Amino acid sequence: MRLFIAIDIPKKIKKEIAKTQDKLPEFEGKKTEIENLHLTLKFLGEVDEKLVEKIKSKLQEVKFKKFEAEISELGVFRENFIKIVWLKIDNCLELQKEIDEKLKILFPREERFMGHLTIARVKNCDKTIFLENLKKIKTKKMKFVVENFRLKKSDLTKEKPVYEDLVEVKLI
Repeated sequence: MRLFIAIDIPKKIKKEIAKTQDKLPEFEGKKTEIENLHLTLKFLGEVDEKLVEKIKSKLQEVKFKKFEAEISELGVFRENFIKIVWLKIDNCLELQKEIDEKLKILFPREERFMGHLTIARVKNCDKTIFLENLKKIKTKKMKFVVENFRLKKSDLTKEKPVYEDLVEVKLI
């Protein structure tokens, strides 16, 4: 099964993100479905079902305080090869490191982590015009309290990915 660990985004914040998505310049591709917006803390990939209980157990060992995350800016990873449009999320690195630490016997640590929400996947666009117009979009800084994270299963369908929560870990 295809698994990842994520923070879900509150509905109120998702509504604001939808407004940002509506302002995106023209492109061929797809906006992320509002119900699927999340911050991936760790992508586990294809995992043998036999490992799921061990992963859940390790994640339950995470003892981390609730904290405030902030969505701060809009961007792309590589301006010369635009594939992902994201909103940056700050203040999640320490939780990500803690999860990495608990899972280190099962999965390699993340080499590079940048907290972000993928809000669109671009297949094709006029790069110059797209970037010029993207930089004109003013994003509102949005804060929210992170109270938990989840281990999720992802089924890729033709229409969209379908996520199922396997375990929720509450922060203290």
